[in-house]
Amino acid sequence: MRILVISGSPRKGGNTDIMVETFAQAAQKKGHVCQIVYLSETHPQPCLACNACRNHPDGRCVQQDDMQGIYEKMQQSDMIVLASPLYYFTVSAQLKALIDRFFAPGSRGKSIKAAALLMNSGSPGYDGAVYLYRRSVDFLGWKDMGTVLIPGMKEKGAMAHCPQLQEVVDFAESL
Repeated sequence: MRILVISGSPRKGGNTDIMVETFAQAAQKKGHVCQIVYLSETHPQPCLACNACRNHPDGRCVQQDDMQGIYEKMQQSDMIVLASPLYYFTVSAQLKALIDRFFAPGSRGKSIKAAALLMNSGSPGYDGAVYLYRRSVDFLGWKDMGTVLIPGMKEKGAMAHCPQLQEVVDFAESL
């Protein structure tokens, strides 16, 4: 399976990136092909709510930004894994902007059939983020493969020494 993994953390090398890289390594060991996009290195703009995608011949978003490359990667993928730290009860602003851009009907990744969510936080309270994820997956017609939520990650890099990181490995290996 071809898996696109998107790290929604604005902080490079943080706990979310550790989760993403651990997931990708474990999935690759099981024979999957993983490609990682770091939103800390790309800058898709927020949706303009212009609805031009609804009138565009192929349904594509009219904005020309870093999202174009992500759309292309989505078209080449069977599964998408969204990863984010918990910020103010939901996903990061960077990941939320990306999810909003899935609205364009021609840009949804027609080959994507499944999705998953990886999250970490300094404290529990993922309800808003999980709701956003599940409603988005449902809207897009993707199969929800599950979520891995790891609380207690208060310091940058704490994930590297966290026994719960094994949940990420186990999840990747279960695909």
